[in-house]
Amino acid sequence: MNHQKGYKKLNMKSAHRRAFLRNQAIHFILNGSLTTTKVRVKEVQRFTEKIVTIARKGADFNTIRRVNKELPYSEKACRKLIGEIAPRYVERPGGYTRMIPLGTRVSDTAKMARLEWVD
Repeated sequence: MNHQKGYKKLNMKSAHRRAFLRNQAIHFILNGSLTTTKVRVKEVQRFTEKIVTIARKGADFNTIRRVNKELPYSEKACRKLIGEIAPRYVERPGGYTRMIPLGTRVSDTAKMARLEWVD
């Protein structure tokens, strides 16, 4: 059974999974959309929404420190998240992203999806 498990393992060890989620979130923040498998999109969505909730508080020292802790690879993504993306969602209580199913991939019939920001 898989009761009360907070995440999918994605067939990776924990350090690899954390790095993968960070890199995918950085790509999503910088480009505005992310296309990959449905399971990966769901995990990136969970990760990104938590970071946006932190970043909504504004550009004070503690917020910048907490966002940089989650996204240590890209200062540019942190600045864009705190300066441009998070202020759009200050009044919104959650649900900053949407997942759009795209059907199955031809090569291995994996379910594909796209992650986008909600306007």
